[in-house]
Amino acid sequence: MKAIAYQNPHPITSLESFENIALPDPVALEHDLLVEVKAISVNPVDTKVRASSGAAPGEWKVLGWDAAGVVRSVGAAVTQFKVGDRVWYAGDITRMGTNAELHLVDERIAGHMPQSLDFAQAAALPLTSITAWEMLFDRLQLKPGKNHGNDTLLIIGASGGVGSIMTQLVRHLTDVTVIGTASRPETQAWARELGAHHVIDHARPISQELKRIGINQVSHIVSLNKTDEHFPEIVEAIAPQGKFGLIDDPASLDIRQLKRKSVSVHWEFMFTRSMFKTADMVAQQHLLDEMARLVDAGIIRTTLAEHFGTINTENLRRAHQLLESGKARGKIVLEGF
Repeated sequence: MKAIAYQNPHPITSLESFENIALPDPVALEHDLLVEVKAISVNPVDTKVRASSGAAPGEWKVLGWDAAGVVRSVGAAVTQFKVGDRVWYAGDITRMGTNAELHLVDERIAGHMPQSLDFAQAAALPLTSITAWEMLFDRLQLKPGKNHGNDTLLIIGASGGVGSIMTQLVRHLTDVTVIGTASRPETQAWARELGAHHVIDHARPISQELKRIGINQVSHIVSLNKTDEHFPEIVEAIAPQGKFGLIDDPASLDIRQLKRKSVSVHWEFMFTRSMFKTADMVAQQHLLDEMARLVDAGIIRTTLAEHFGTINTENLRRAHQLLESGKARGKIVLEGF
């Protein structure tokens, strides 16, 4: 099978950052689905791994943790899928990635693709949907439904991939007031379009921006990027007994500053269930199937913002460069080999 891979970490400008290779076709065992990859999306985790982690000596590292495709064979223990099913998923960071013609994924972390989307539209959604859903409903313990009183959620970085899904989920499934942050006119417009009740500029002091729209403090805050940079303002803006969630990797973070407000801290890493084979691993299958239902009902829309063409080395480099620039809006998708 064709695959795009690398051996050692390189800057994205290097031709060795991605190379075209051929690998043996994988074989589905036990709970595995063998999927013919039709489309992928590129996430910040791809750029972080590429820049910091290489392959074992003499081997290749294949990135990619978002895919939409067609099941070509199934392992002996598979019960929820059959050959020919269209699937979408975000995969397992401990296994080979999706930048290849064929890919193995455990059925317990794959879902049935929305009927109303094509492969490119679907590939934009799994990783960000799982991250946003788990953060909101598993970590912060919000509940779908209209019973949150005066709860408010501030999403720092609302125009990115995760923020784009999180904004929609909060707006359509709860009565929580959602405030998004974005620093450019086009990203602010995007956040509003996806349902943010208010949009403020995180390039300015967040606590002052909140006061500008008549809000003194918020009950929930999720930081999706540059958490260490925004942390002093997060401490100021969060309400006593609030909940704070983050997904990035700040070099240092003194959470003792949250003690006087008795704020709880929640990290979300969507690969935890697959990495540790947790007892509730199948929750991601159920989550993706529910997201498919919401998409087909017209409640959640795809966040595909950029289609970079076929899955090849040049287009992957372009996608990584855009993500590393910090100027991406929504999701970047590639389709076909």
